[in-house]
Amino acid sequence: MFVCLCNGVTSQVVTDAVEAGATTTKQVASVCGAGAECGRCRRTVRAIIEAAGTIVEAKGN
Repeated sequence: MFVCLCNGVTSQVVTDAVEAGATTTKQVASVCGAGAECGRCRRTVRAIIEAAGTIVEAKGN
């Protein structure tokens, strides 16, 4: 399933980024581009991070 339409990023790509160590939406955006443009997918990206159990709370997110 596509998570980020702006950059054509799928849920598997986001999951791979999280498994590689990304723990914030900003880190995922840096790794694969999801959430780097309009931001509409950030909630979904955050849900994928939370599902992996690796979320890191950061001020300003």
